[in-house]
Amino acid sequence: MINTSALLTDFYSLTMAQGYWKRAMDNRAVFDMFFRRQPFDGGFSIFAGLGTLVDQLQGFSFSADDISYLRGLGLFDEAFLPYLEGFRFTGSLWAADEGTVVFPQEPLIRIEGGLIECQIIEGMLLNIINFQSLIATKTARVWLASGKGAIMEFGLRRAQGPDGAMSASRAAFIGGAAGTSNVLAGKEYGIPVLGTMAHSWIMAYPNEEAAFQAYADMYPDKTVFLIDTYDTLKSGALNAVKVGKCLAAQGKNFGVRLDSGDVQYLSVEVRKILDAAGFPKATISVSSDLDEFIIQNLTNAGAPIDTWGVGTQMVTGGIEAAFTGVYKLAARDDGYGNMIPTIKFSDNPNKTTIPGVKQVWRIKDTQGMTVADVLTLDDPAHQDLIEKGANYAFWHTSADYRHFYHAVEGSAEPLLKIRLDHGRPVGDRPSLEAIRALVRSGLESFDGTYKRFLNPHIYKVSITERLRNLKLELIKNYLGDL
Repeated sequence: MINTSALLTDFYSLTMAQGYWKRAMDNRAVFDMFFRRQPFDGGFSIFAGLGTLVDQLQGFSFSADDISYLRGLGLFDEAFLPYLEGFRFTGSLWAADEGTVVFPQEPLIRIEGGLIECQIIEGMLLNIINFQSLIATKTARVWLASGKGAIMEFGLRRAQGPDGAMSASRAAFIGGAAGTSNVLAGKEYGIPVLGTMAHSWIMAYPNEEAAFQAYADMYPDKTVFLIDTYDTLKSGALNAVKVGKCLAAQGKNFGVRLDSGDVQYLSVEVRKILDAAGFPKATISVSSDLDEFIIQNLTNAGAPIDTWGVGTQMVTGGIEAAFTGVYKLAARDDGYGNMIPTIKFSDNPNKTTIPGVKQVWRIKDTQGMTVADVLTLDDPAHQDLIEKGANYAFWHTSADYRHFYHAVEGSAEPLLKIRLDHGRPVGDRPSLEAIRALVRSGLESFDGTYKRFLNPHIYKVSITERLRNLKLELIKNYLGDL
């Protein structure tokens, strides 16, 4: 499902690429991809899309038809077009494990390569990582709100086009969904496919009982009745019980689904009907424009709901339109083999970038609970290592006066690992199940205050004193040149 055309880039990336090529400026460069604020006013995000990005980079190229299109724009030199025709990504990609719990200002991805190739991949990289990270984060929130229950992703019909639907299904599974209604995503990604019936199934039969019986006859092992087509309590639940007795005679269980109305009230009343009829193990599923806040309210109220079907609010991001990921130059070769740190300075401290080739270290206490993430210099000539047993001063990423002291008593592990080395894959690719398991174990290592929906605790992302001094020096030099 991947379109590997290198035209999936912003136009300015190509105009700049031509400028760099003309001026022989294709020296080594390092770019960081990071994000600026947590979506949904939350306390954490989930890093997703890395597997898709690695696949895309390995085939990212300009076809003959792409070159013909660019020629027709009349802006690119005939001498530059053959360069694009032979373009392949031959740089290196460092990234956190897909499924890692992540925070603003820390690099999730580090790209090293020629300046031109680093520039051309910008738009595609951000498109993939921003969208999938947004949806994985939303799904993780939904999963937590349900009390870590069974979430079904039902968003195909509301997703932003076919590409959006496929990416959303992948990311939602990573974030915690048990399966998807999207059959193509099931085939491509190996995600379990889930679903029952639509109201049209019931409406196509003379009556509700006949519709339920026909479905139970075909799928006796996976029967879930949609009971709100006419009247949930006076018709749907009662007909489900009638047909359910036939299934029980075969030793089969069944479930019901609510897709409208007051879900809290109806789920309680339906549970009473099922229990009174001798079906305490019959399950109740709900759908109907759910999000994490509605689900949390229902869970807290003790609504007897077994599974949750979530669509629109999960696969579109709901109230959050986009993940705030950006891609910035962090260092460049000066033409003599020396890597020079670079900085984007802004009147807004949060938009002033952190210079240099960097690593991100996750520090945990002796109980395995996460304490802080720390950015360090990772250039071989200027390398910081975070070591167990040492004491450090860690500084705020943007407020230059704020800092804290910490003695590392637990573990300190680098998050960024090499995934592509000069365009070639490094290491084994984890399965989506393994990535989803990492999300769940990662969330367990964070205190609950970071995961609450209302006013979550702000996690510490800091920089070392050496990195802080480099940043201040570059700012001072910039201001001195004005």
